[in-house]
Amino acid sequence: MFFRNLTLFRFPTTLDLSHLETHLPECALKPVGPLELASRGFVPPFGRVVRPAQDDREAMLHRVGDCIWLAVGGEERLLPAAVVNEEAMKKIEAAEDREGRKLGGRARKKIKEDIVHELLPRAFVRPLRTDAYLDLEHGFIAVDSSSRKQAENVVSEVRRVLGSFPALPPNPQASPREVLTGWIAGDGLPDGVALGDECELKDPGDRGAVVKCQRQELQSDEIGKHLESGKQVSRLALTFDDHVSFVLGDDLVVRKLKFLDGAVDALENTERDSLAAELDARFALMSAELKRVFVMLEKAFRISVAA
Repeated sequence: MFFRNLTLFRFPTTLDLSHLETHLPECALKPVGPLELASRGFVPPFGRVVRPAQDDREAMLHRVGDCIWLAVGGEERLLPAAVVNEEAMKKIEAAEDREGRKLGGRARKKIKEDIVHELLPRAFVRPLRTDAYLDLEHGFIAVDSSSRKQAENVVSEVRRVLGSFPALPPNPQASPREVLTGWIAGDGLPDGVALGDECELKDPGDRGAVVKCQRQELQSDEIGKHLESGKQVSRLALTFDDHVSFVLGDDLVVRKLKFLDGAVDALENTERDSLAAELDARFALMSAELKRVFVMLEKAFRISVAA
Protein backbone atom coordinates (compact mmCIF):
# COMPACT_ATOMS: atom_id res chain seq x y z
CA MET A 1 0.00 0.00 0.00
CA PHE A 2 2.99 2.32 -0.26
CA PHE A 3 2.03 5.59 -1.95
CA ARG A 4 3.56 6.20 -5.38
CA ASN A 5 2.91 9.94 -5.67
CA LEU A 6 2.40 12.82 -3.26
CA THR A 7 0.38 15.96 -3.86
CA LEU A 8 0.66 18.01 -0.69
CA PHE A 9 -1.63 20.51 1.01
CA ARG A 10 -1.03 22.46 4.23
CA PHE A 11 -3.55 23.01 7.00
CA PRO A 12 -3.19 24.67 10.42
CA THR A 13 -1.80 22.38 13.11
CA THR A 14 -4.30 23.98 15.50
CA LEU A 15 -7.21 22.58 13.48
CA ASP A 16 -9.50 20.39 15.58
CA LEU A 17 -9.96 17.05 13.80
CA SER A 18 -11.31 15.14 16.79
CA HIS A 19 -14.74 14.70 15.17
CA LEU A 20 -13.37 13.36 11.86
CA GLU A 21 -13.80 9.71 12.82
CA THR A 22 -17.33 10.28 14.09
CA HIS A 23 -18.60 11.84 10.85
CA LEU A 24 -16.77 9.70 8.29
CA PRO A 25 -19.54 7.06 8.05
CA GLU A 26 -21.99 9.82 7.09
CA CYS A 27 -19.87 10.46 3.97
CA ALA A 28 -19.17 6.83 3.08
CA LEU A 29 -19.27 5.75 -0.56
CA LYS A 30 -22.73 4.82 -1.78
CA PRO A 31 -23.28 2.64 -4.88
CA VAL A 32 -23.74 4.73 -8.00
CA GLY A 33 -27.43 5.01 -8.86
CA PRO A 34 -28.89 3.70 -12.13
CA LEU A 35 -29.19 7.24 -13.51
CA GLU A 36 -26.00 8.65 -11.97
CA LEU A 37 -22.71 9.08 -13.81
CA ALA A 38 -20.56 8.82 -10.68
CA SER A 39 -20.56 8.48 -6.92
CA ARG A 40 -17.80 9.34 -4.45
CA GLY A 41 -17.24 8.83 -0.74
CA PHE A 42 -14.96 7.32 1.88
CA VAL A 43 -14.13 3.63 2.02
CA PRO A 44 -12.23 1.65 4.68
CA PRO A 45 -8.50 2.13 4.05
CA PHE A 46 -7.88 -1.58 4.68
CA GLY A 47 -10.30 -2.42 1.88
CA ARG A 48 -11.88 -5.82 2.35
CA VAL A 49 -9.41 -6.90 5.00
CA VAL A 50 -11.31 -7.90 8.12
CA ARG A 51 -9.81 -6.62 11.34
CA PRO A 52 -11.17 -6.30 14.88
CA ALA A 53 -13.01 -3.04 15.44
CA GLN A 54 -15.23 -1.75 18.17
CA ASP A 55 -17.61 -0.32 15.62
CA ASP A 56 -17.92 0.51 11.94
CA ARG A 57 -16.57 4.04 12.43
CA GLU A 58 -13.13 2.79 13.42
CA ALA A 59 -12.72 0.95 10.12
CA MET A 60 -13.25 4.15 8.08
CA LEU A 61 -9.79 5.42 9.01
CA HIS A 62 -6.54 4.02 10.37
CA ARG A 63 -4.34 5.97 12.75
CA VAL A 64 -0.73 5.51 13.80
CA GLY A 65 0.42 8.18 16.22
CA ASP A 66 -0.39 11.56 14.73
CA CYS A 67 -0.89 10.22 11.18
CA ILE A 68 -4.31 9.29 9.81
CA TRP A 69 -4.86 7.13 6.73
CA LEU A 70 -8.01 7.79 4.68
CA ALA A 71 -9.26 6.40 1.39
CA VAL A 72 -11.76 8.02 -0.98
CA GLY A 73 -13.54 5.55 -3.22
CA GLY A 74 -15.69 6.09 -6.26
CA GLU A 75 -17.86 4.38 -8.80
CA GLU A 76 -18.03 5.73 -12.33
CA ARG A 77 -20.34 4.62 -15.13
CA LEU A 78 -18.54 4.20 -18.45
CA LEU A 79 -20.71 5.75 -21.14
CA PRO A 80 -18.55 6.89 -24.07
CA ALA A 81 -19.72 10.07 -25.80
CA ALA A 82 -19.26 8.35 -29.19
CA VAL A 83 -21.86 5.72 -28.24
CA VAL A 84 -24.36 8.36 -27.08
CA ASN A 85 -23.84 10.46 -30.23
CA GLU A 86 -24.24 7.46 -32.52
CA GLU A 87 -27.51 6.38 -30.93
CA ALA A 88 -28.78 9.96 -30.84
CA MET A 89 -28.05 10.50 -34.54
CA LYS A 90 -30.03 7.37 -35.41
CA LYS A 91 -33.07 8.64 -33.51
CA ILE A 92 -32.71 12.17 -34.85
CA GLU A 93 -32.55 10.94 -38.44
CA ALA A 94 -35.56 8.67 -37.90
CA ALA A 95 -37.56 11.54 -36.38
CA GLU A 96 -36.63 13.90 -39.23
CA ASP A 97 -37.65 11.31 -41.83
CA ARG A 98 -40.92 10.75 -40.03
CA GLU A 99 -41.75 14.44 -39.66
CA GLY A 100 -40.23 15.59 -42.93
CA ARG A 101 -38.29 18.45 -41.37
CA LYS A 102 -35.05 19.23 -39.55
CA LEU A 103 -35.25 19.08 -35.79
CA GLY A 104 -34.34 22.16 -33.79
CA GLY A 105 -31.60 22.32 -31.18
CA ARG A 106 -33.98 21.83 -28.27
CA ALA A 107 -35.46 18.66 -29.77
CA ARG A 108 -32.02 17.26 -30.56
CA LYS A 109 -30.88 17.95 -27.00
CA LYS A 110 -33.97 16.21 -25.60
CA ILE A 111 -33.29 13.10 -27.71
CA LYS A 112 -29.69 13.01 -26.52
CA GLU A 113 -30.75 13.30 -22.88
CA ASP A 114 -33.25 10.47 -23.36
CA ILE A 115 -30.48 8.29 -24.83
CA VAL A 116 -28.25 8.94 -21.82
CA HIS A 117 -31.08 7.97 -19.42
CA GLU A 118 -31.75 4.87 -21.47
CA LEU A 119 -28.14 3.69 -21.61
CA LEU A 120 -26.89 4.65 -18.13
CA PRO A 121 -28.45 1.75 -16.20
CA ARG A 122 -26.73 -0.69 -18.58
CA ALA A 123 -23.32 0.98 -18.53
CA PHE A 124 -20.35 -0.75 -16.88
CA VAL A 125 -19.32 0.60 -13.48
CA ARG A 126 -15.62 1.25 -12.84
CA PRO A 127 -14.41 1.31 -9.21
CA LEU A 128 -11.97 4.06 -8.21
CA ARG A 129 -9.86 4.69 -5.12
CA THR A 130 -7.42 7.38 -3.97
CA ASP A 131 -5.52 7.15 -0.69
CA ALA A 132 -4.39 10.02 1.49
CA TYR A 133 -2.96 10.60 4.92
CA LEU A 134 -2.97 13.52 7.30
CA ASP A 135 0.03 14.44 9.44
CA LEU A 136 -1.44 16.27 12.43
CA GLU A 137 1.94 17.25 13.86
CA HIS A 138 3.15 19.16 10.80
CA GLY A 139 -0.24 20.11 9.34
CA PHE A 140 -0.21 18.54 5.91
CA ILE A 141 -2.29 16.10 3.90
CA ALA A 142 -0.56 13.96 1.28
CA VAL A 143 -2.69 12.50 -1.53
CA ASP A 144 -1.46 9.51 -3.50
CA SER A 145 -1.87 11.17 -6.89
CA SER A 146 0.18 13.36 -9.20
CA SER A 147 -3.01 14.97 -10.53
CA ARG A 148 -3.78 18.24 -8.81
CA LYS A 149 -7.48 17.93 -9.73
CA GLN A 150 -7.78 14.43 -8.32
CA ALA A 151 -5.96 15.46 -5.15
CA GLU A 152 -8.24 18.48 -4.72
CA ASN A 153 -11.24 16.16 -5.04
CA VAL A 154 -9.94 14.19 -2.05
CA VAL A 155 -9.43 17.40 -0.05
CA SER A 156 -13.00 18.40 -0.96
CA GLU A 157 -14.27 15.11 0.46
CA VAL A 158 -12.45 15.78 3.73
CA ARG A 159 -13.97 19.26 3.72
CA ARG A 160 -17.41 17.71 3.24
CA VAL A 161 -16.89 15.62 6.38
CA LEU A 162 -15.53 18.43 8.54
CA GLY A 163 -17.67 21.26 7.20
CA SER A 164 -14.51 23.37 6.94
CA PHE A 165 -11.00 22.26 6.01
CA PRO A 166 -8.63 25.15 5.15
CA ALA A 167 -6.08 23.05 3.23
CA LEU A 168 -4.03 24.84 0.56
CA PRO A 169 -1.13 23.86 -1.73
CA PRO A 170 2.34 24.55 -0.28
CA ASN A 171 3.43 28.18 -0.46
CA PRO A 172 7.21 28.14 -0.97
CA GLN A 173 9.13 31.32 -0.23
CA ALA A 174 12.04 30.07 -2.38
CA SER A 175 11.54 29.50 -6.12
CA PRO A 176 11.40 25.71 -6.64
CA ARG A 177 13.05 25.95 -10.08
CA GLU A 178 15.90 28.04 -8.73
CA VAL A 179 16.46 25.66 -5.82
CA LEU A 180 16.36 22.54 -8.02
CA THR A 181 18.65 24.16 -10.59
CA GLY A 182 21.07 25.17 -7.85
CA TRP A 183 21.28 21.61 -6.57
CA ILE A 184 22.47 20.40 -9.98
CA ALA A 185 24.73 23.43 -10.46
CA GLY A 186 26.65 22.62 -7.29
CA ASP A 187 24.77 24.29 -4.44
CA GLY A 188 24.74 22.33 -1.21
CA LEU A 189 22.04 19.66 -0.95
CA PRO A 190 19.97 19.22 2.23
CA ASP A 191 21.34 16.72 4.73
CA GLY A 192 20.71 13.16 3.60
CA VAL A 193 19.68 14.15 0.05
CA ALA A 194 21.54 12.89 -3.03
CA LEU A 195 20.97 13.44 -6.73
CA GLY A 196 19.40 10.66 -8.77
CA ASP A 197 19.87 10.06 -12.50
CA GLU A 198 16.83 11.82 -13.98
CA CYS A 199 15.88 15.42 -14.61
CA GLU A 200 13.85 17.68 -16.87
CA LEU A 201 15.15 21.08 -17.96
CA LYS A 202 13.13 23.90 -19.49
CA ASP A 203 13.83 27.25 -21.05
CA PRO A 204 12.17 29.98 -18.95
CA GLY A 205 9.83 31.05 -21.77
CA ASP A 206 6.33 29.59 -22.07
CA ARG A 207 7.23 27.87 -25.34
CA GLY A 208 10.86 27.18 -24.55
CA ALA A 209 12.71 23.97 -25.26
CA VAL A 210 12.31 20.99 -22.92
CA VAL A 211 15.12 18.49 -22.33
CA LYS A 212 14.44 15.21 -20.51
CA CYS A 213 17.36 13.19 -19.19
CA GLN A 214 17.25 9.66 -17.79
CA ARG A 215 20.05 7.40 -16.55
CA GLN A 216 22.29 10.46 -16.78
CA GLU A 217 25.03 11.86 -14.54
CA LEU A 218 23.34 15.11 -13.56
CA GLN A 219 26.51 17.07 -12.79
CA SER A 220 28.11 16.26 -16.14
CA ASP A 221 29.40 18.78 -18.70
CA GLU A 222 26.44 17.98 -20.95
CA ILE A 223 23.93 19.06 -18.28
CA GLY A 224 26.15 22.03 -17.45
CA LYS A 225 25.88 23.34 -21.01
CA HIS A 226 22.09 23.29 -20.78
CA LEU A 227 22.29 25.29 -17.56
CA GLU A 228 24.69 27.77 -19.18
CA SER A 229 22.19 28.31 -21.98
CA GLY A 230 19.60 29.42 -19.42
CA LYS A 231 17.57 26.27 -18.91
CA GLN A 232 16.21 25.58 -15.44
CA VAL A 233 15.37 22.32 -13.71
CA SER A 234 11.64 21.58 -13.59
CA ARG A 235 11.89 17.97 -12.32
CA LEU A 236 14.70 16.29 -10.45
CA ALA A 237 15.30 12.73 -9.20
CA LEU A 238 16.48 12.53 -5.60
CA THR A 239 17.15 9.98 -2.88
CA PHE A 240 16.80 10.68 0.82
CA ASP A 241 18.93 8.81 3.37
CA ASP A 242 18.94 5.78 1.05
CA HIS A 243 15.41 5.10 2.31
CA VAL A 244 13.25 6.71 -0.39
CA SER A 245 13.72 7.87 -3.96
CA PHE A 246 11.44 10.17 -5.93
CA VAL A 247 11.19 12.75 -8.67
CA LEU A 248 10.41 16.23 -7.34
CA GLY A 249 8.72 18.75 -9.63
CA ASP A 250 8.77 22.52 -9.54
CA ASP A 251 5.11 22.23 -8.52
CA LEU A 252 6.40 20.42 -5.38
CA VAL A 253 4.53 17.26 -6.42
CA VAL A 254 6.45 14.08 -5.60
CA ARG A 255 6.31 11.49 -8.38
CA LYS A 256 7.75 7.97 -8.84
CA LEU A 257 8.01 7.52 -5.08
CA LYS A 258 9.83 4.32 -4.09
CA PHE A 259 10.82 2.91 -0.72
CA LEU A 260 14.31 1.47 -0.83
CA ASP A 261 15.92 -1.46 0.94
CA GLY A 262 17.12 0.76 3.75
CA ALA A 263 13.49 1.41 4.69
CA VAL A 264 11.78 -1.91 3.97
CA ASP A 265 14.36 -4.40 5.29
CA ALA A 266 12.77 -4.33 8.73
CA LEU A 267 9.37 -5.22 7.26
CA GLU A 268 10.68 -8.23 5.40
CA ASN A 269 12.47 -9.61 8.46
CA THR A 270 9.41 -9.55 10.70
CA GLU A 271 6.66 -12.19 10.70
CA ARG A 272 3.03 -11.00 10.91
CA ASP A 273 -0.03 -13.13 11.43
CA SER A 274 -2.43 -11.25 9.12
CA LEU A 275 -2.65 -8.98 6.13
CA ALA A 276 -4.15 -6.29 8.36
CA ALA A 277 -1.05 -6.39 10.57
CA GLU A 278 1.13 -6.13 7.46
CA LEU A 279 -0.76 -3.07 6.21
CA ASP A 280 -0.57 -1.47 9.64
CA ALA A 281 3.21 -1.95 9.70
CA ARG A 282 3.60 -0.60 6.17
CA PHE A 283 1.59 2.51 6.96
CA ALA A 284 3.60 3.12 10.13
CA LEU A 285 6.85 2.87 8.15
CA MET A 286 5.60 4.98 5.24
CA SER A 287 4.19 7.79 7.38
CA ALA A 288 7.39 7.98 9.43
CA GLU A 289 9.57 8.21 6.32
CA LEU A 290 7.35 10.74 4.55
CA LYS A 291 7.16 12.90 7.65
CA ARG A 292 10.95 13.30 7.36
CA VAL A 293 10.69 14.02 3.62
CA PHE A 294 8.14 16.75 4.25
CA VAL A 295 10.29 18.38 6.94
CA MET A 296 13.21 18.38 4.48
CA LEU A 297 11.08 19.99 1.75
CA GLU A 298 9.67 22.52 4.20
CA LYS A 299 13.16 23.73 5.10
CA ALA A 300 14.66 23.57 1.61
CA PHE A 301 11.87 25.58 -0.05
CA ARG A 302 10.94 27.65 3.01
CA ILE A 303 7.33 26.48 2.87
CA SER A 304 5.30 28.80 5.05
CA VAL A 305 3.21 27.42 7.87
CA ALA A 306 -0.54 27.39 7.26
CA ALA A 307 -2.29 30.12 9.22
